[in-house]
Amino acid sequence: MSTHSANTVKVWDPLIRVFHWSLVFFFFLAYITEDDWMTIHSYAGYCIALLVLFRLIWGVIGTAHARFSDFIVAPADVIVYGKQLLHGKAKRYLGHNPAGAAMIVTLLASVTITVVSGVFLYATEGYGPLANTFLSSWSEDFLEEVHESFANFTLLMVAAHAGGVLLSSFLHRENLVRAMVSGRKRKNSHLDEDVSDDHIGEHIGRQS
Repeated sequence: MSTHSANTVKVWDPLIRVFHWSLVFFFFLAYITEDDWMTIHSYAGYCIALLVLFRLIWGVIGTAHARFSDFIVAPADVIVYGKQLLHGKAKRYLGHNPAGAAMIVTLLASVTITVVSGVFLYATEGYGPLANTFLSSWSEDFLEEVHESFANFTLLMVAAHAGGVLLSSFLHRENLVRAMVSGRKRKNSHLDEDVSDDHIGEHIGRQS
């Protein structure tokens, strides 16, 4: 066994990693093709819908760190962790930290609304699986506003997520982007100081 393998542990399973990078690819593909390449845009949206559906299912039956029960915490815990992160005192988590968990929920919700409103909007134009249904009579202007607003909000959250990843990587001296490629992270050790309160601390105990 190599030194690298001995000092790391597998955290992200292959399906989670494929989901993550596929969602990044198809979201940006859909975003840049919105005005001029509607066929590509719509198919990218369908791919995103399938990816979100997969993530919801895998969040229930998937591997340990992929399950929602492993990382979803109360909003108060997210706020506490956020304050600790800004002060450079946040504890390291082997799986998703509370801020990352909140971002996952926010992104999944925002992407879902973006996709659903996009499918509805497509139906008002006579296209897609819902064309010629009662949805085709809905307000095109309203649906377009919802679709574009949540697409832009999702982009903003992606930027915030990237910033959080960089900050956590710097704070804990590990490359979280590389971890989402390889699936492996450094093992927890005595160097990962527990600086959070006991309520949040219970969470890392399940991951060690």
